[in-house]
Amino acid sequence: MSNQKRIRDYGVKIGNLETGKTNSITDVNGVSVGHVTLSDNEKQTGVTAILPHQGNLFKEKLIASSHIINGFGKSMGTIQINELGTLETPIILTNTLSIGTAADALIEYMLGHNPEIGRTTGTVNPVVCECNDMLLNDVRARFITKEHVIQALDNTSTKVEEGTVGAGTGMLCYSLKGGIGTSSRLMKMEHGTYTMGVLVLSNFGILSDLKVNGQAVGQELKDAILQTREEQDKGSIIIIVGTDLPVSERQLNRVLKRTITGLSRTGSIITTGSGEVVIGFSTATKIPHGKTSHCISVPMIHEEDIDLAFRAIGEATEEAVLNSLVTATHVVGRDGNERPAFKDLINQYNIQLGQ
Repeated sequence: MSNQKRIRDYGVKIGNLETGKTNSITDVNGVSVGHVTLSDNEKQTGVTAILPHQGNLFKEKLIASSHIINGFGKSMGTIQINELGTLETPIILTNTLSIGTAADALIEYMLGHNPEIGRTTGTVNPVVCECNDMLLNDVRARFITKEHVIQALDNTSTKVEEGTVGAGTGMLCYSLKGGIGTSSRLMKMEHGTYTMGVLVLSNFGILSDLKVNGQAVGQELKDAILQTREEQDKGSIIIIVGTDLPVSERQLNRVLKRTITGLSRTGSIITTGSGEVVIGFSTATKIPHGKTSHCISVPMIHEEDIDLAFRAIGEATEEAVLNSLVTATHVVGRDGNERPAFKDLINQYNIQLGQ
């Protein structure tokens, strides 16, 4: 990770479980993340790419699932994920009006790595998720190009930058600057120790609802700032979950549903204009694209083990959202619109976290 100051650096410890080595989604072996950031006046946007493993994902698919908490969103690829229970491309995050460009670029990337697509086998299911960054970014200008998407895919790393980067460049969270955040938890079971990783693209909420480990920090800030008006929550959050826990697609879907526990602990009430989309994958089993002459074995945990996964994903989601807030920086964007940084406000108004 970089030298960014994260929520734990303010004395805030979320939950009871131990984090992974870097407290990020890349603590799941094989996962990497890449960003392209475009930040210049009215241009405040970008691309974030998540590679679930370092092999050929089309030929070695992963068990996957998605869960829609509130469906005000334009994500692509979830229909096939939920029908077949597998993921066969990297995941791209960007702004709402760039999903077409991102999908086209991801298709081009997959065709380049798999010459059999559309010739000797079927097509491919690109997975693209979005949030609306129109307050800070001129979303109508559609600054994102295919080259930006390919660049993000070609330059992933296990070191995840957070805050005002990549797809998070122009995003808001709890009326402040939001963006990219990540966290992880270890799950120690009798048959092994596994990792639950979460990465969020946060773009939702109003300030007075914000809570940090149960502390009504948002209301404290609202009172200090003497804010007389609050924007309606019309944002979204994309939650990407990676784990090496051996699970079936059904079990994974059950786990993904519990992201809402972490999201709600930060203060979200899941408003009608907000899109909460969760996509998750397990690296424990690779499903071959080609037909095999034998049955495929899929290991999975016993249902009695799953509560630990429920706890892990809730804690990691909560901390990822808070990391997206506390690492973000102040931005002035389209038409002079701006959003302050959480870290600047808590210093300015002497808000004590970790109490």
